[in-house]
Order: sequence, then structure tokens, then C-alpha cells
Amino acid sequence: MLVLTRKVGERVLIGDDIVVTILDSRGDGIRIGIDAPRGVRIQRDEVIKAITEANQEATAAAASADDPEALIKKSLGL
Repeated sequence: MLVLTRKVGERVLIGDDIVVTILDSRGDGIRIGIDAPRGVRIQRDEVIKAITEANQEATAAAASADDPEALIKKSLGL
């Protein structure tokens, strides 16, 4: 991992076609701008993790919903 110190307005170049610009610095956070080609997916890690977790929970709930024994136990509060 490359760790850099940047000031507002400074940029980091990734390859030939991705530019990360430091837009603002406020307390414990910064705002960045990312210029990249349309074909490059840019996603926030915490959002991807939340979606993955929700999908796993939904899959587990669907699997237990198909099990008659689990439905009976759930309806009886067991």
C-alpha cells in the first residue's frame, strides 16, 4: 500500500487515465474527486460489504423459509 500526504487541490495519478484530486479537508475526513474512464467501476468498500452481508442474510432466510420444520419452530417461537 502506498501512503501519501496531500494538500487540498493536489492530485494523485493512477496509470494514464485515473486522477484522484483532494477537494476538501474537514476535521476527521476528506473529500476526494475521482476522474476515471466510464468503464472503470468506482465503489465504496463499506457499501459493497453491507450489500454482501444483506445478500447472505436474505439467502439464509430464504433457505430456512423452505424448511417446514423451521417454519413450525418459528411460528411457535422456538
